[in-house]
Parts: sequence; structure tokens; C-alpha cells
Amino acid sequence: MNIVFLGGGRITSAMLAGLRLSKTKHRLIVHDRNPGKLRDLTKQYAIIAEPNLRKAVVRADVLIVAVRPASVAEILKTIGKVDRALLAVSLAAGIPLRILTRALPVRWARAMPSPVCRIGRGLTAVTFARALPRRDRSNIRAFFAAFGPVIEIPENQFDAFTVTYSCSHGYHALEALADAARKAGLDRKTALLASAHALADSIVAWREGNQSLESLLDEAATPGGIAATTAAAMDAAGYRRAVRKGVAAGLRRARENARVSARQ
Repeated sequence: MNIVFLGGGRITSAMLAGLRLSKTKHRLIVHDRNPGKLRDLTKQYAIIAEPNLRKAVVRADVLIVAVRPASVAEILKTIGKVDRALLAVSLAAGIPLRILTRALPVRWARAMPSPVCRIGRGLTAVTFARALPRRDRSNIRAFFAAFGPVIEIPENQFDAFTVTYSCSHGYHALEALADAARKAGLDRKTALLASAHALADSIVAWREGNQSLESLLDEAATPGGIAATTAAAMDAAGYRRAVRKGVAAGLRRARENARVSARQ
């Protein structure tokens, strides 16, 4: 199967790494206007570079639209009319299926893969146009399952998922906790090691164990102890409020992507 990526940026690179790690049998083709990106991806992942947009689309069995939301309308307009049945998957945050279908009337799905797919541990949400055939749905799930779990959710939950699942939350929290640990007296290496354990290994214990989150919190934070005191002080300083405000801001940005795309 020919998988054609429109856009050779960060998420395409991460997906290619995950696909190569899974030893995929698909033929991987990438279109990008930047020759340097195509050279780098060819060298790293042995992809087939196709600098011509129309030729790339013609070769596609599945078309992965992996450009920034602001560029989606332009690239779909440039593609123009497609003279054959085509299955397309948009990775653009915030742009709904109705706008994609109006811009390019082909068989559409949306997907939101994580950059962590680079190491085969990505999580991808998918949502499908109502009329999309069962075989297409199965093929899309199988494709993204090559580099991690896949969940299907309604499109009206897609923006909330996008804001919540981002690996940036983990990196941001790791940086913030390690910075506080350094100011408390730890060297950088030890601060990062301790912070990564606090964030990553504890979550693995929840995911892979059979205890509830509530019971694990009770186990880790003895009332009146250091962990409980630390968590309470974080909450009192506005930790939960800050997280809610961040999620709300991300949702506003996703909805603005849809409004801008609808005007184009």
C-alpha cells in the first residue's frame, strides 16, 4: 500500500520512525516543498521523496495530510479535483471533517498521533466520517496501531483529546519539577532522574497495575507526610487551576483553527 504524507515536518518524522521500527511493509512516500527536508527523511528513513504535489496525490492509496492547520486549506485547494476514490486522513488539529470534505470531496478521517510514536509507544485518536466504509476504518486503525494504541472517539471530543493527550504536558512537568529540585539542592542529572521517576514510573505503575488512581494517591501521600504536604501546597498555589486554564486555552486555539479554515 502506498502511504503518502503531505508535509515532512516533525510529526511525519516521528511517524516514519515508528513505522520503520515496526518494520512496516507499506511504501512510504513524502511530499514537501522543502528539498532539504526530503533529503533528510530519505537518508534517515529510506522514504520515497516526491516533490511534485499532484504526482504524490496520484500515487496515494492513503493520503496523510500532515501540514499545519493554517496550511490545510491552501494545500487542499492546490490539489484541486481528484479523479478517483481516495482515502485521506487529516492530522490537522481543530479542523473538522465537514470543512475537509467541502475543501476536497474524498473519503476522510481524522487522526491525532503522538510524537511518542517515534519509539512505538504513541497513542492515536481517530474519528471517521459517518459514511466511511468499514474496510477503510479498519485499514486506518491498523496503520496507526503499528506504533501504539489506537482509540476511536466522537469528533466532538477531538479537540479536548488533542489538548489533553499531548506529550508536552509530561515534558513541561518534568522541566518544572527538575528545575524546582535543582533549586532545592540537587544536581541537574539527579534532579532529572528523580523527577522522571516521579512522573513517568508512577504513571506506568497505574497503567500496568490493578490499583485505582485514588488508592495509589493514598499509598504515596500519607496524611501529614512530605508528599501530601507538597501536593497540598501545589494545589494551594493554583496547580489545578493552572491546568484547567491551560486546557481551556488549548481548546480555544483548536476552535480558532476551525474558524480560520472555514473562512479560507
